[in-house]
Amino acid sequence: MAGKGGKLRGRIKSVQNTRKITRTMELVATSKLKRAQDRVVAARPYAEALRQVLADLVTPELSAQFPLLRRPAPPGKGGPTRAAVILVTSNRGLAGAFNSNLIKEARRRIERLESEGFTVDIHAIGKKGAGFFKYLKRPLAADRQDIGDKPTADHAASVVAPLIEAYEAGQLASVDLVYAKFVSALTTPPTVARILPVEPPADRTRRPDYILRPDPAAILEQLLPLYVRNMIYRGLVETVAGEQGARRTAMKNATDNAGEIIEYLTRTYNRQRQAAITQEISEIVGGAAALG
Repeated sequence: MAGKGGKLRGRIKSVQNTRKITRTMELVATSKLKRAQDRVVAARPYAEALRQVLADLVTPELSAQFPLLRRPAPPGKGGPTRAAVILVTSNRGLAGAFNSNLIKEARRRIERLESEGFTVDIHAIGKKGAGFFKYLKRPLAADRQDIGDKPTADHAASVVAPLIEAYEAGQLASVDLVYAKFVSALTTPPTVARILPVEPPADRTRRPDYILRPDPAAILEQLLPLYVRNMIYRGLVETVAGEQGARRTAMKNATDNAGEIIEYLTRTYNRQRQAAITQEISEIVGGAAALG
């Protein structure tokens, strides 16, 4: 009993230590999730205002005037043969299937673009996505692991600036963003958003009475790059919030599972100890009877 009991006590202690770690990580993720949610909520009114203004300003005539609004010709008809996919993942794991789901969504998008005849440039934001494609020996057009869990507008601008330049130069047919859309802490589905060409929101129900200074073309010239940068920024902040929500859930499940294992091991240890005590009592009683 001493040997078995010692092993069980060691296992119980080990699982208890693991539970302390997962519980701490759950609390840290909960704290980070609150801050990440605040960034998501703060970004939404500005993004909605941009969307509304864009919907009000864009006309078919202006669409033909701006490169970011124009749709290139297909590859077989003289259009660009390259397309870009931006994949946003986390730098750390222990978040359940969060990163693997994003990578699967990116692979589906890449396969679809390749089936249409495009050569796909992968822009990886986050260590997990970059590491996966490096494992596959797939070259990366960009590998950003410096953004972390506090993305800023400057980060978004640095990500998208070279892509805007390449698109305006006619070198790219499209730019897609794969990110985790933050619906709630428990719902963060992997999502694909078309970044370029800009697809103006089809909101023609509003008829605002604007006085435009300067003219709409001059406003769109400044607004379109801003709109694209904001889409990237929202993808970054929503993915961070999704990561923290997924990590909190994963660590809570690990903590609960550790508690169940501790309970099972404790019951097993107690049964073995009771059996050993019963056997010792039986031996004492038997010895006393033999002496008598």
